[in-house]
Amino acid sequence: MNELLELTKEIADKELAGVAATAERQEQFPREAFRTLGQAGLLGLVYPQRWGGAEVGYTDYLQVLEILARRWLTVGLGVSVHTLSCHALATAGTDHQRDRWLPDMLGGDLLGAYCLSEPQSGSDAAGLTTSAVREGQGYRLNGTKAWITHGGVADFYTVMARTSADRTAGITAFLVQGDAAGLTTATPERKMGMRGSVTAQVILDDVQVDADRRLGDEGAGFRIALNALDSGRLGIAACAVGLAQAALDVAVDYAGQRTQFGKPIAAFQGVSFTLADMATGIAAGRALYLDAARRRDAGEPFSTQAAMAKLFCTDMAMSVTTNAVQVLGGAGYVEDYPVERYMREAKVLQIVEGTNEIQRLVIGRALTG
Repeated sequence: MNELLELTKEIADKELAGVAATAERQEQFPREAFRTLGQAGLLGLVYPQRWGGAEVGYTDYLQVLEILARRWLTVGLGVSVHTLSCHALATAGTDHQRDRWLPDMLGGDLLGAYCLSEPQSGSDAAGLTTSAVREGQGYRLNGTKAWITHGGVADFYTVMARTSADRTAGITAFLVQGDAAGLTTATPERKMGMRGSVTAQVILDDVQVDADRRLGDEGAGFRIALNALDSGRLGIAACAVGLAQAALDVAVDYAGQRTQFGKPIAAFQGVSFTLADMATGIAAGRALYLDAARRRDAGEPFSTQAAMAKLFCTDMAMSVTTNAVQVLGGAGYVEDYPVERYMREAKVLQIVEGTNEIQRLVIGRALTG
């Protein structure tokens, strides 16, 4: 495990840290970074070795995500999304399907996107209306998916579409090629942060999908989607901790160098207490996501713990990045330092893969039965 984390740090420091700020400012999507990570074996960590994975546990995988996000959130979150996009094929596909597509996905040749949300069905995922109608030897897909990370740059899309009117048992998973006829993407969203990560609507207009690209049984898609999201929420939690750690690193360094009234501002209780609270929150978040990961690795129920980790870590990241800006004062509000970017980036983590209000709903239901 130490060797894996050291490899990740080496690649992150060499390939990501030095270019992140410029790429975010110029809205450049780091496609080559994902190829590099794939070649290093970091895109398929949790999946079987037979198809190019490493079969590591989530406890190790999430620490890799934290390291990547600490250097560049766009890449850390992108790896989490790619892993989420592979989940349906890896867990519900046949061996023939996995033999055919999974090695290229895990090796970095193919980058994925996960298509569940729609313009009118975000938190209410079961309300999706994208349809998949049987036609000949396959299906015809129609609909629009919204807020899709890697929309327009992905090589494949894991699409949840409705095959019957049943609210939850009428949803089916499909693996759709990025260059499929009839698949287009809208203009990328103009976002507050994470501008290097492409987010766009994916439009399916009479897209023909062969039957062998259906993943799992008809009607099993909603269960597949929810299982994937439980794990994906842990990925977001780890990314949030990495982002918060990056903000704390900058704040501690600045507070130790910036002098006022003849001494470093870190010597003032108001600043040192703020830094202490930031560090404590990060440590607590890390412990929470690792506890959920250990449960997952042991085969124990972890959905509630995943919701707790996602909720706490992303709220914590928003607080820590905001406080980092405050510690730097005016310097924190300008682009000379990265904390203003970190603060803008942290906000989306409270929204993606289930808003934090939904996480509270999940936790509350678990408590009350």
